Amino acid sequence: MSGTDNPGFVTSDDGGLPARNGAKPTSPSAQLEKLEKPPAAEREKWDKGAEFLMSCIALSVGLGNVWKFPSTAFRNGGGAFVIPYLIVLLVVGRPIYYLEMMMGQFSSRGSVKVYDVSPIMRGIGIAQMVSICVVIVYYAATIATAIRFFVASFGSPLPWASCDVSWTGGFNCVNSSNTGPTPAFNNSLPVKTSAELYYTHSVTGEGLLTAGEFGVPDWKLTLCLLFIWVAMTIMMVKGIRGSGKVAYFLALFPYVVLISFAIYAFTLEGAGQGLKYFITPDWDQLLNADVWKEAVSQCFFSLSICFGGVIAFSSYNNFSNNIYRDAMIISWLDTFTSLLSGALVFSIIGHLGHLTNETDYTKVVKPGSGLTFITYPDALAKFEHVPNLFALLFFFMLLTLGVGSCTGLINSVLTALHDSTPRLKSWKTVVTIGVLGFALGLLFVTPSGSKMLDYFDYYGVQFATLTSAIVELFAFCWLYGIRKLTRDIQFMLKRRTGFLWRFCWKLLTPAMLIVVLIIGLVKSQRPQGIDDVYHVLGWCIYVGALVPIPVWAWFATRKRNESSLKKRIVAASKPLSDWGPESLEVRKQYLEFCSNHQPMDSRWTRLRRVLHRNDKTYRVSV
Repeated sequence: MSGTDNPGFVTSDDGGLPARNGAKPTSPSAQLEKLEKPPAAEREKWDKGAEFLMSCIALSVGLGNVWKFPSTAFRNGGGAFVIPYLIVLLVVGRPIYYLEMMMGQFSSRGSVKVYDVSPIMRGIGIAQMVSICVVIVYYAATIATAIRFFVASFGSPLPWASCDVSWTGGFNCVNSSNTGPTPAFNNSLPVKTSAELYYTHSVTGEGLLTAGEFGVPDWKLTLCLLFIWVAMTIMMVKGIRGSGKVAYFLALFPYVVLISFAIYAFTLEGAGQGLKYFITPDWDQLLNADVWKEAVSQCFFSLSICFGGVIAFSSYNNFSNNIYRDAMIISWLDTFTSLLSGALVFSIIGHLGHLTNETDYTKVVKPGSGLTFITYPDALAKFEHVPNLFALLFFFMLLTLGVGSCTGLINSVLTALHDSTPRLKSWKTVVTIGVLGFALGLLFVTPSGSKMLDYFDYYGVQFATLTSAIVELFAFCWLYGIRKLTRDIQFMLKRRTGFLWRFCWKLLTPAMLIVVLIIGLVKSQRPQGIDDVYHVLGWCIYVGALVPIPVWAWFATRKRNESSLKKRIVAASKPLSDWGPESLEVRKQYLEFCSNHQPMDSRWTRLRRVLHRNDKTYRVSV
């Protein structure tokens, strides 16, 4: 067996930290002898493969598609954003999604313990948990806003359908329902729809703030936030199997509502112009660093990669589950959902432009995280028949999408904590997360919540996940190695890995992420409306989120007893002794497979062998 295919396991004293006795990597035969001891209790599993698929759809196809994608695309020029986004999905999104699924299922470990594959890199999982916590907190606040609209949808007529006198100071208001009396126009004032003014004045209070004010949490949004955290806490206490049963509904119901809503929205006056703006590429924007950074960030949100959720969910799979098929289904479905949501929102924006006689759509609605809560309500107000029913269905759909995404991310945190501390009571952990999540979420239900969301997303999520993604690929594809990854895939799925996957994992995907990160750090546009002192704090948040990576690397290296620093680093980079399949029987088969495995030659190597053989034949004949 060649050195590159040797599992290279390093013995460990406690299964979690690198060995202190400076043990050498052990051979597969020695590993087989050690596996005779009784195995530890196996982790909880999905009842059916369909539960895993539906849970991943609920996690990956959620708020990132319906809420975040349209606002990100609008902020970056519509069609100017779509082309980079699709390129990033193919080059970055799908390869990382498949890789994370494979690592989670193969090892049956969560987002932190999966780095038993290279203990020196376990800080990556901890850094990703920091970003996950930020996303969970503002996702929950977004769900609270959806609940606020859901409750308001019981009122007839819809409260945002027509203008209110208290909203019109400084604006010309147009009824979103196109019915009822419209306040007198002042040509010197900008035009706003009643749906937008309802959101900024009645829901968030953002429109009532004066310069420099922050505001206090809105009591109605606070109650909605409390409700959603109580509901998610109850769901999570039941464990992975309980959330698996709910996933069927969370994954499928949104598509019924989205497709029905799209059929109506595409028929609105001016919708064609909005769609044209969405699908018309601006080739000059391909050189814009901001657009590429936003495309990568949106890709991470859409597929929920590099947050640990995909690894956590796949770790509950049966070992031989066909994750290649699941990864392809989910990634294509995710792309379809993002494009459908974008087309739907931009058709409504086109209609709003038609109503206000404005072709510059950035003047029609304000780009930002609240875009979804302006465009969709405006369209709902125009429904001629039972608009309240459609509004209830739509905001209930947003609620289910948010719960699916949020509970999936919370599950990844729970999995990481349980893997590290198995004796920790699950319900206590869930309740603690719920209390902390609610307390921190109050920041995002203030009138300045939209600015705070953009601020924490920029510093605590976008750059942090981009950096951790680069280091994650380095750990899996360079320290562990492409040959070992493809060998493990061959053993687990009985399929060989194609050249394009290997090329993306090792070279193309990390190179693209590195370029985007460097250009983004140098040229990226910071969130607007924030004082400079807070931007300094933001960079501290970014650095603080990544601190676990070098700290853990130092800790893991210090635990080694090899004679030189280089040897300690090399030893801390190798897999732990228990790395591999969870099942004792399967691990025995795996180690035997490693002993007999022959690396798959590349196409160029096979071609050179054929040419060399033909050349020898020619020489003999001569």
